[in-house]
Amino acid sequence: MSSWLGMASVTLVGSMPHQDRKKAIELILQCAPEIPVWPQLSAFKAEQMMVQYLEGLPGVGDSSGELVIRTDSAQFDQELYSFYEEYLEVEAGTKSLTGSRFQMGEETGRTFYHFVELLQQANPPCRAVKGQIVGPFTLLSGLKDQHDRALLYDERLLDVVVKHLAMKAKWQILQLQSLGLPVILFLDEPALAGFGSSAFISVSRELVHGLLTEVVDAVHAVGGLAGVHICANTDWLLAFDSGVDIINFDTYNYFDRFILYKDNIQQFLAKNKILAWGIVPTSDPQLIARETPQSLVDRWTTLAGRLCENGVDLKDILSRSLFTPSCGCGSLSEEMAERVLALTRGVGEIIQTQLK
Repeated sequence: MSSWLGMASVTLVGSMPHQDRKKAIELILQCAPEIPVWPQLSAFKAEQMMVQYLEGLPGVGDSSGELVIRTDSAQFDQELYSFYEEYLEVEAGTKSLTGSRFQMGEETGRTFYHFVELLQQANPPCRAVKGQIVGPFTLLSGLKDQHDRALLYDERLLDVVVKHLAMKAKWQILQLQSLGLPVILFLDEPALAGFGSSAFISVSRELVHGLLTEVVDAVHAVGGLAGVHICANTDWLLAFDSGVDIINFDTYNYFDRFILYKDNIQQFLAKNKILAWGIVPTSDPQLIARETPQSLVDRWTTLAGRLCENGVDLKDILSRSLFTPSCGCGSLSEEMAERVLALTRGVGEIIQTQLK
C-alpha cells in the first residue's frame, strides 16, 4: 500500500501540440508545479504515442507508409532471439538498462531528456514527477503485422510487447528518479474503451488483466507509482484489479458510467489509492472556451458528493485525489491547449482551499 497521497494536486495527461519544447515544458511547470509531467509533442512523429515506444521491438518495418511488425522477414527469428537475450540479461542484472534497446533514443526521447535537464536546473517545488507510456493493450491492438492483423492475436508478440513495455517503463522511472522525487508512471490505455465490443469479442478479461499487471508490477519493482489513464468508458474492473495506484478517468464526460462501480471506488480509496479526476474537458473547443475553474469545481463537488455516503468524507476523498484534464491536449490548437492548462491550474487553486 502506497503512503503517497494525491492531496488534490494537479498534473497532466501528457500530450501537447507545441513544437517549441522549452515553451511546452515551461507551460507545464506553470500549470502543475507540484507534479510536472514531460510532454509528448505529437507534432513530431517520433513522439507520437504509438511510435515513441517501438524502438527496440523486433520486426518493426514499413508497409505502404504505415509502421508494422514484419514477422515474415528473414531476420525476424534472429531479432526475437536477440530481444529475449537482452531482456534476460537486464532482468538478471548483468546488463544495464542504460544503453540497452529499452532506453529512449535521441529523437523519441528529445523532449524527455530536455524535461529532465530543465528540472535538474530549475529545481521546482515538486511533490512528485510524472511520466507516461503507451499501455500494452493499446499498443497490441493498434499495431499490426504485414497481414493487417493486430499483434493482440499473435502469441509470440503478445509476450514480446508486454516485456518490451515493462522494460521501457523501468528505464523511464529510473531516469526520472534522478530528480530525487517520487515518480508516477501512467499507462495510457485509450483502446480499453473498446474492450468487450465486437472488435475484441475473442479477447478474454484474463488476457488483458495479465498484460496490465505485468507492466504495473515492473513499475512497482523499481519503486514507481503506477497509474492508468482511460479517456472513455470501459470495464472499470480491469483497472481496479490491475494493481495500479492511480486511476485517471474522464470525469467530465463519463462520471455516470464510472459511479456504477461505487463499491469498487470506495474500496480503492480505502487502500489509500488515488483517483485522478479528469474534470477539464479536452474534446470540444466550445466547452473548453465556455467553462471556468469555478464551474468545473462546482461540477466536481456535485459529482464527488455521490461518493460521500456511508461515512466517506469529502476531505478524505480530496486527500486521495489528483486533478487533470480529461485527456491529452495533442490534438488541440496551441491556444486551446493552453486554456486547458490554465483551467486545470485554476481548478487546483480553488480545490486546494477545500483541504485547509
